[in-house]
Amino acid sequence: MKHVVIYTDGACSGNPGPGGWAAILRFDGHEKVLSGYEPETTNNRMELRAALEGLAALKEPVRVSLHTDSAYLARAFNDDWIRNWQKNGWRTSAKKPVENQDLWMKLIRMSERHRVSWIKVKGHSNNPLNNRVDELAVAAMNEGRAG
Repeated sequence: MKHVVIYTDGACSGNPGPGGWAAILRFDGHEKVLSGYEPETTNNRMELRAALEGLAALKEPVRVSLHTDSAYLARAFNDDWIRNWQKNGWRTSAKKPVENQDLWMKLIRMSERHRVSWIKVKGHSNNPLNNRVDELAVAAMNEGRAG
């Protein structure tokens, strides 16, 4: 099975406010860069959107190492939050509705198509790809605001 490495990040100015997302996909010496803008959003939505768009760009089922600096995203998959939300009717442990259900449901469908490892990386550190995807998300946000 092919192995694709994906780095994702989201950015938001204000929360809510204008936001950007970005994903870098790498496979066999090739690289694809994706990014986008939303005029009114939250940081968490941009983190989820980046992962969703990265996975949506894959043309066939593959093994994926998806790197994110979002603890919210990584822990939702790695710590079984999603399974618990589903069992609890999309309610958190505090019995409140899970935010961003629309994106979570799409992410679940996308991740079921592939073998995804969700890897939490430290944000704003010395990881060149994480720093680059952060810069791309901020640039998408700024370009969207300016345009």
